[in-house]
Amino acid sequence: MPSVRHALGLGPAQLGLLLLAASIGAVLALPSSGGSVQRFGARRVVMVAAGVEALGLMLVAVGAGVLETVPLTAVGLFLVGFGTGTWDVAMNVEGAEVERLLGRSIMPRFHASFSLGTVAGAGVGALVTFAGLGISWHVGAVALLVLALGGASVRGFLAVEPHADDAPPSHALKAWTEPRTLLIGVMVLAMALTEGVANDWLGVAMVDGYGAPAWLGAAAFALFVAAMTTGRVFGTNLLDTFGRLPVLWGSMAVAGVGVLLVVLGQVTVLVVLGIVLWGIGASLGFPVGMSAAADDPAKAAARVSVVSTIGYTAFLGGPPLLGFLGSHFGVLEALLVVSLILVPSAFAVPAARKQEAAGPAL
Repeated sequence: MPSVRHALGLGPAQLGLLLLAASIGAVLALPSSGGSVQRFGARRVVMVAAGVEALGLMLVAVGAGVLETVPLTAVGLFLVGFGTGTWDVAMNVEGAEVERLLGRSIMPRFHASFSLGTVAGAGVGALVTFAGLGISWHVGAVALLVLALGGASVRGFLAVEPHADDAPPSHALKAWTEPRTLLIGVMVLAMALTEGVANDWLGVAMVDGYGAPAWLGAAAFALFVAAMTTGRVFGTNLLDTFGRLPVLWGSMAVAGVGVLLVVLGQVTVLVVLGIVLWGIGASLGFPVGMSAAADDPAKAAARVSVVSTIGYTAFLGGPPLLGFLGSHFGVLEALLVVSLILVPSAFAVPAARKQEAAGPAL
């Protein structure tokens, strides 16, 4: 992000608006993704989404790394967001069905794999930034990998795909009227903001707030994602032992303390500890929300689509909100908004209580 900002000559508010392009693409894709999964199956949807995302990354590589033009970069980010949003619903529906068949918590570990990819990306990003490799070569290579690996990954999907006959199209609209589904979406929104703010702004906050070099900002983000991955790998044991609600409330508290340490710590040890706590605290909210939305497999695609759409509004509103606050108070200080939002969102957590597959929505 610091490299893109420098290449395009953007301030915090302008960078926030540019990142908004990806969020808009994701939010536009999410509402229709559930129907696509019902009609075509998760396997086909992921393959198409991988192609869209790869094209978007290529446009970002050219727009930011070669031509240094904001409009082309924005179009690329829009396609990246659209592919990501579509892919997100399909893989979570697939993961929820695997979790249901196993009869134990496994969804956070699927999201840990997502985080491992982000760790690898952040680590490579730090290295290529330190080495001075251009944006175009880096992002262009990632686009090719996304296309190849995304297509290969679906070989392991379940042989039985969902069909439109399993859940009438009206269920997609009905899901928007279910209080439980909407409350799960509110909880996921808060946790998505907790994760998304770090994705977009942690590296910039380290550079602007603490005067760190760009490569160290990328390394700080890598540490955050590594902590989040660890939380997702070992969090399944906590979920099976204590249940969803205590674990979610504990996660919110840990994330809130972590953000406070990052902003107010000032000392290296406290800031590093804050990044770790922030990552651990942000690890379980999104995957547990997906599992809760998919408790009833017959309505899983529609409900996951609704919850994902609500959650992704955090990525829609988060970048410009942080950019606006960063322009007035500083990017580092603007991170405090995460701790504030986590407090009221804790009241939505009970909606994630485990439901029987045949049970009515609350």
